Amino acid sequence: MTSTEVLEKPDTQTTDRTGDDTPKMFHYVDKAQMAESAVMGTHVTALCGEKFPVTRSPKPDSPVCPDCKKIYQSLPQGD
Repeated sequence: MTSTEVLEKPDTQTTDRTGDDTPKMFHYVDKAQMAESAVMGTHVTALCGEKFPVTRSPKPDSPVCPDCKKIYQSLPQGD
């Protein structure tokens, strides 16, 4: 994702897990990277710089990486 791209709705993925395999938090990632990772197993790069393969989708009220959230909120919003 380049700095000039605008995310209309953030997509999130997770890297951190608890002992019962429940994600601790989700990260914002580019939709195209997320789809490719889910199909090909490649790694995505979250807004915060974390790199990981897509393994889960977030559910409503899932915890979000505070660094990703801060970066996303600082991006210019589209109309």
